[in-house]
Amino acid sequence: MNDMNDRLDDLPDEVAAAAFRRLVRHLRNRHDAENIELMGLAGFCRNCLADWIIDAGYQGDKAAARELVHGMPAAEWKAKHQGESTAEQIARMEASLARNQGMH
Repeated sequence: MNDMNDRLDDLPDEVAAAAFRRLVRHLRNRHDAENIELMGLAGFCRNCLADWIIDAGYQGDKAAARELVHGMPAAEWKAKHQGESTAEQIARMEASLARNQGMH
């Protein structure tokens, strides 16, 4: 949903960058908020943030972008902080992702 009159675009880049870094650091400390739960509730997760970094022009690859967001290699983060997804979590994620259509 790109609104041509979205005042968010008037936010100075340095302010937006500081807020983004705060969000990422917040998520780094909230290991209880697993990616599958974030996807089911909000339609995005840490991995999405890494993808958005790449979409914004980051020159690193997907693994490097995910490491930036996770604060460690993604596989290490997953092994430490992410359990197996349940069928219910996957269903919530899929329903949530369906609501994302046209947002990007």
